[in-house]
Amino acid sequence: MADNPSTTVKSAMRTLDIIEYVVSRDRPAVAQEIAAALVIPVSSLSYLLNTLVERGYLARDGRRYMPGPGLERLQTRQPIFSIAERVAPLVRALRVQLNETASFFVRKGWEVEALVTETSERALRYAVQVGSGAPLHVLSAGKAILAALPDEEFERYLRETRREAFTPATITSEAGLRAEIAEIRRAGIARTREEFTPGIQGVGCAVNIDGQLAGAFSVAIPTVRFDQETYHRATELLVRTVALFEAA
Repeated sequence: MADNPSTTVKSAMRTLDIIEYVVSRDRPAVAQEIAAALVIPVSSLSYLLNTLVERGYLARDGRRYMPGPGLERLQTRQPIFSIAERVAPLVRALRVQLNETASFFVRKGWEVEALVTETSERALRYAVQVGSGAPLHVLSAGKAILAALPDEEFERYLRETRREAFTPATITSEAGLRAEIAEIRRAGIARTREEFTPGIQGVGCAVNIDGQLAGAFSVAIPTVRFDQETYHRATELLVRTVALFEAA
């Protein structure tokens, strides 16, 4: 169900009110005090406070809340954000627009590791754990990263790796991977077809920062929902997401 615009705006206003109230105090504030001062139901306040703490805009000490390091960082002339903090809003937007699991992966040797992930809210979904890894050849993010490697490094990958077949669809042969990478380089989009997990397909796109490979955005979609319309929509959103990130 889509959010009611008035509810969405109310949540945003309450979030800003909470930040302003806590920052304006000369001492930490407890939840009950904030709820009473701002006339926010305790159930709604708890969710908003937890989100603000998770994002670092508030800090919690027992039952008391105070300004967090995220606010200080925003006030600096040149805020310094980690790559995870930079990609998190974009991953979240991908998940919201597709309502499918979206992630950002980084390269770890000849594997990829999930740095940020947002799980689909559908009953049938694929979940990715932050910090989980997989070989480059089985995930769409991994294939996107392989395609972005210089030729000499891709050749070294082929020489140094023994590629395991996780499902009957996994592409492990050198000839098969060469053809796959050539197609990804041509199209700019990587695709997997139940190559790591039966019933799950993926679409991924690599990201560069100042000419250096940073990682790849990807979405994981159950095969029962994967059709041409879904593929084109996912591709369009991934290309747009990468462009937004690289432009920033």
